[in-house]
Amino acid sequence: MSPRTDERVRTLVVEDDRTIARLHRGFVESHPGFVVVAEAHTGDEALRAVTLFDPELVLLDIYLPDTTGLHVLRQIRRRPGPPVDVIATTAARELDTVREAMAGGVQHYLVKPFTAAALRERLDEVLRFRAGVRAVHGELDQAGVDALVQGRGPTPTLPKGLSPRSLDRVAAALAHAPADAGLSAAEVAAATGMARVSARRYLEHLVACGRASVDPRYGGTGRPENGFRPV
Repeated sequence: MSPRTDERVRTLVVEDDRTIARLHRGFVESHPGFVVVAEAHTGDEALRAVTLFDPELVLLDIYLPDTTGLHVLRQIRRRPGPPVDVIATTAARELDTVREAMAGGVQHYLVKPFTAAALRERLDEVLRFRAGVRAVHGELDQAGVDALVQGRGPTPTLPKGLSPRSLDRVAAALAHAPADAGLSAAEVAAATGMARVSARRYLEHLVACGRASVDPRYGGTGRPENGFRPV
């Protein structure tokens, strides 16, 4: 099998209303960190899509024509392999339903109708959580466990070669990032007087800690560069 080159989070949209499914698909695909690999409109289609496409994130409706999203959630949790992140996207507001969904391990619960901005905020949190988990090696301390239980990625320790003082300088520079474009690693390097490669390491650490977000910046020639913003 060839190595995976697309680092976007593979997403399955489960929604019985095809018009809403297309809308939610558009919301997801407007985020550069995610790609929709399939849509499903019934519980049976959803479970087959999970097997066929191996998604990393599922947007899951609760009201489905052949079963409930809660049943689909239970089946997803029983399958082998890495855990799948789940965001409930539903009109279901009953307390028992919400509690069962949370007990089943949904990361977020969005009540329809919701805006693209509301979903994007949850997608950003999914990315921060995944980045924090990837950065952890070995056992967690109590703070890391608490962060995981609360749905946040454990805060990784400062990697070798990075200093707290320089990290604070980068964070201070990032605090002045333009809201529309952020700051590139080169711009942060110029503002702090450090090398570009060093600035990038600190910025990537801030993203992993959930203290910064990153999006591609377009407008010039050649490949887009990443723009970093404080969270």
